[in-house]
Amino acid sequence: MKAVVFTLGCKVNGYESASLAAGLKELGYDTDEKLCEADVYIINTCAVTAEAEKKSRQAIARAKKYNANAKIIVTGCASEKSPDDFLKKEGVTLVTGAKSKEKILSLLSETGKRITEEDEYAESYFPLSKGKTRSYIKVQDGCDNFCSYCVIPYLRGRSRSRKAENVAAEIESVSPAEAVVTGINLSSYRDGENGLKELIDRLSGVNCRIRLGSLEAGVIDDGLLSSLKNLKDFADHFHLSLQSGSDAVLKSMNRHYTAEEFSEKCDLIRKYFPNAGITTDIIAGYPTESEEYFSETLALAEKVKFSDIHCFPYSPREGTVGAELKILDPKIVEGRTARLLALKAELKREFAESQVGKTLMFLPEERTGGETVGYTGNYLRCFVKGDLPLGKIVPVKIEKHYKDGAAASVDI
Repeated sequence: MKAVVFTLGCKVNGYESASLAAGLKELGYDTDEKLCEADVYIINTCAVTAEAEKKSRQAIARAKKYNANAKIIVTGCASEKSPDDFLKKEGVTLVTGAKSKEKILSLLSETGKRITEEDEYAESYFPLSKGKTRSYIKVQDGCDNFCSYCVIPYLRGRSRSRKAENVAAEIESVSPAEAVVTGINLSSYRDGENGLKELIDRLSGVNCRIRLGSLEAGVIDDGLLSSLKNLKDFADHFHLSLQSGSDAVLKSMNRHYTAEEFSEKCDLIRKYFPNAGITTDIIAGYPTESEEYFSETLALAEKVKFSDIHCFPYSPREGTVGAELKILDPKIVEGRTARLLALKAELKREFAESQVGKTLMFLPEERTGGETVGYTGNYLRCFVKGDLPLGKIVPVKIEKHYKDGAAASVDI
């Protein structure tokens, strides 16, 4: 029997899919993460944008083409948002929401069902496979922020977190070369009275590189950065969600910081980690964004010198505050997205060039076209000629900007 677990969206979805794939293997299935001919398909959907929902539906259609008689199980945020649409219109076997994925494997024999949700943190359904190059470690789920553009709090529920001891135990059990600590809102991690800083302190003894998922600027302070500095091996890459560089737009988005405060947090990061890569998310064309406000966003991005930008054209999500606002002309949104993408390319090139001559710790992840490809700690994508052992971190010297990253050579 063959099963495909196909994932769209965030790193949390990736973690949950990996856990489901491990459970399927225990049940005797061969598994794949790419759509191909199979007996069972689990489509782990995303609803963060309209485009993500569209891709989720397209994945279901593609699975049907491979095997019209297969069991197709739809889970994740898009199915949490519109469960009946997926069950009736898409003709799938089983629908679960974003908060009940752990029930999937026990109900594989059921058809035409919706699964009810849970409201407490669900521990990993099945242990992750051991010895991976990079493993995503989910430590938190849900969100209480209710940003005006975001539907995820309505789909994932309130913020809830894992016990720190369970997080450490899972990392030690999986033993990856790199563990990416992630959550829907990682910054809101709480284990009793302890927060993210104390979780990092608990991980100080693990024997792998630790990377953090997306963070809110407000969580960045001397205490957290000191704890990260004390880790045995920390990947000096910070993904801080900006969304807009305009104070007026940030306020209308229900984001609780100013552009200046965000910039100061980036300065503080570079005080502790001078060579850090700082990446971000920016929405282009939010309804309250004027041309002047958009210019403020571009100016802040250039000031901070992001190493990469994830650009999203605004799409209204039903049920959010933002959906009640009048949207901008699509041509304006398209034009601003294009300008952001141009700035993204420029800043990525500048970051790569700033690394030339430096020796960085590189994690080889794949081999293609006579090159070994992977990422440094500060999240610079590198291409090294020849075949390096995968999953073993090695020092490399950055030679030049190359493709979408940098060319490098092993620095013995």
